Amino acid sequence: MKIILASASPRRKELLKEIVEDFGIIPAVGEEKADLTLPPEKIVCALAEHKCGEVFEKYPDCVVIGCDTIVYFNGKALGKPKTRAEAIETLKALSGKTHSVYTGVCVRSADKILTEYERTEVTFNELSDGFIKDYVDGGSPMDKAGCYGIQDDGVVESYDGSYTNVVGLPVELVGKMLKEVLR
Repeated sequence: MKIILASASPRRKELLKEIVEDFGIIPAVGEEKADLTLPPEKIVCALAEHKCGEVFEKYPDCVVIGCDTIVYFNGKALGKPKTRAEAIETLKALSGKTHSVYTGVCVRSADKILTEYERTEVTFNELSDGFIKDYVDGGSPMDKAGCYGIQDDGVVESYDGSYTNVVGLPVELVGKMLKEVLR
């Protein structure tokens, strides 16, 4: 049975290669809508289910994996920045503080739908204004929830939980879910 990743993220593609040899990529293209007043785990699960369902409708004979990641800080979900100024503001707010990263995962086949989430606590280094400006000017924050990549030098001081979750695909969780769906 063919496996499809419902995401165009190059980071998710690389991580999925760690557990699945052969899979296709068909990104969900519909508008992402979620009630941001919900708890963060419900937000990411709803978004993952939406992405997975959208692609599964077109490929019902496949196993589809949908994911969504948010950074949650001070009671608010932080997505990808829309502007350079928003990226700078977000990084300043996260500097020296701890936040949570949630990734919702939905794995669906013709006879099973599983939805789970992973949570990782991340603590930032103290980031100087100069570092933030250079980091944003380098472009890395612009396509990432919370405006950073855990793999980027100088940003993250420490984390508690799954590293791959923060990158965007909790490998251990996805592997467990795939085993259950493919049984």
